[in-house]
Amino acid sequence: MGGELARRSMLTLAGAAAAALSGCGSPPEQMRQASTTPLAPPPAADTDVLMFIRHAEDALSKGAPYGVAESGERDTRSLIVRGWMRAGALVELFDPRGPDGEQIATRPGILRPTTIFAHNPGDADSKRSFETASPLAASLKLPVDIRYTMKQTAQLSATLKGMHGPVLVAWRHEQIATIIAGLGVVTPPPPASWPENRYDMVFVLTRNGDGWTFRQVPQMLLAGDLLTPIG
Repeated sequence: MGGELARRSMLTLAGAAAAALSGCGSPPEQMRQASTTPLAPPPAADTDVLMFIRHAEDALSKGAPYGVAESGERDTRSLIVRGWMRAGALVELFDPRGPDGEQIATRPGILRPTTIFAHNPGDADSKRSFETASPLAASLKLPVDIRYTMKQTAQLSATLKGMHGPVLVAWRHEQIATIIAGLGVVTPPPPASWPENRYDMVFVLTRNGDGWTFRQVPQMLLAGDLLTPIG
C-alpha cells in the first residue's frame, strides 16, 4: 500500500508542475526576447525542426538529493524530485493548453513535437531521458521512440536527418554535441559541450537547405532557470 502511494505521489509531481504552470499566462517580455538568441528567426510550424533537451535534474554527487524511481524508492538511474518537476513543466512548454484543455500556441521558438526520442534505458543506462520525455509524450498521446541506446549517436543522427516536422530529442548532455555534429553543417556553431549544472535550455535546429540554423531557447520553467544562453 505504502509503495503504491509513493509511486503515485512521484508520478503526480510531473502533472502538478504542469498544472501549476498552465495558469501562469504568457512568459514575461524578457523571456520572449531571450528566446530569439542567437539571431535566427523563429521556425514556422511546417518547418523541419530538431529540438534538443538535456534530461532533467539528476544527482550530481553520491549524497542527497537522491534519484527517485516511479515506485518512490531511491534509484541512481532516475531523476531527483526537482527533475520530476521539470519533466512535468516541460508539458506546459511543448504542449500548452488553455483553461478548457484546448491546445494553444507555444512560446516563440518552440514547436509542438510530432515525434519524441529518448535513449533506451536498457538494463544499465540511465532512465532519466525517458522519464523526462514521458509526461510530454503522454500529454501528446505519442510514444517515446527508444530504439537507440545512449551511445548510438551516429544511428540517431542519421535518422534525424531524414525526419520531417518538429522533433524533440531528450538525451544525456554528454552526447548531444556528438548527435548534432552528425547532422551536417550547423550555423552558427553550437556549444561544444553542455555544462554540468544547466538543465534549462532547448537547442533548436531548423533545416536550412542542406544544413541547419542553430538557436537557443531558455525554458524558464523552475526557480533558478537562466535566460543566459549556454556559451
